[in-house]
Amino acid sequence: MSQAEVPNPRRRLAEAGLGAAMAVVLGLGLWQGVAAMATPQAARRLAPTLNTESFLAGRTAAAVNQVMAQDLPVDGLLRAAGGVLRWKIFGSGGPTVAPGCGDWLFLTEELRPWGPEGQAAMARRAELLARVAKLLAARDIALQVVLVPDKARAAAAMRCGIPYSAESEARGAAFRQMLQGQLPLLDLAPVLAPEGPALFYRTDTHWNQDGARRAAEAIAAALPAGIARDTAFRTSRAAEETPLVGDLLRLMSLDQVPDALRPRPDRQFVETTEPAEAEEASILDEAPVPEVVLIGSSFSRNANFDGALQQALSAPVGNLSRAGGGFAGAARDFFGSPAWRETPPRLLVWEIPERVLNQPLNADDAALLAWLDGQPE
Repeated sequence: MSQAEVPNPRRRLAEAGLGAAMAVVLGLGLWQGVAAMATPQAARRLAPTLNTESFLAGRTAAAVNQVMAQDLPVDGLLRAAGGVLRWKIFGSGGPTVAPGCGDWLFLTEELRPWGPEGQAAMARRAELLARVAKLLAARDIALQVVLVPDKARAAAAMRCGIPYSAESEARGAAFRQMLQGQLPLLDLAPVLAPEGPALFYRTDTHWNQDGARRAAEAIAAALPAGIARDTAFRTSRAAEETPLVGDLLRLMSLDQVPDALRPRPDRQFVETTEPAEAEEASILDEAPVPEVVLIGSSFSRNANFDGALQQALSAPVGNLSRAGGGFAGAARDFFGSPAWRETPPRLLVWEIPERVLNQPLNADDAALLAWLDGQPE
């Protein structure tokens, strides 16, 4: 046997180790792929492509690639690890979250300027609102627009050096000026800003339950007469205080990590509002149609705001707001729905977050404009 043919124990051990490592990697990859394909969201994404036509056109493969790119189980772990490193080492919240002081977090889209395009978008939205108000008035339906201030404006003391652009600072006043004399606009900044840090969550973009209640009371006081206010509501609080892991922690990928590795979550006693006297009803009875309909953003879906509004109004409120709806998402849904065509309200409350006013126009804005263009003069 030549010297070249003499077995090298170290080399054989290294090759065996490499083979074992490759087997582990392949096994992990197989497990990740199978786990991703077995999720409900993967099933929903793949279902429309499970046919011969989609397979031959490549749509099935594209859907599989999308699942693999977005739904791997290890993805959440990697994101959380990155979020922890970013927060603990650099004190950063990433591209969408700006940390203030005392574990206060702010959404960067509130802070940034949008430039001339943003001013044009805000003017376009003011025009859309004025057109909606005119259409509603022709049908004897009252409109109350409610402007929710930026958290960065209302809790300015907790920004602690985070820059708030001049455009953002002037946004609310500019929008009020655009709508002056055209429709009722209630700006909640004077209501919420004096006690802002007590009325917003630290780790979430929204008002807390106290802020929601304060806003509801201000709205009820501003609304016109004419709706029935004869239904009593009561609000109860949970017996135990529970944590609220805010949406800003989720944006930082820190919603699933221990508290020691992230800003401390908010805590609250969850509140629930219901009619003070529940009426017994037959299964054949139809629920009365609320005279008041609420459309808006996730502010109207958080912190029991709709419950607080019902109690402040002493009237049922149909909450048709949409989380993530921005300016026009819920309005688009409502005006295209049977509820609008068959049982229109007497009063429409339209809640709008200040931060969305000068963001680029989107598909919901275009759809609302198209709907308005299709209405008879």
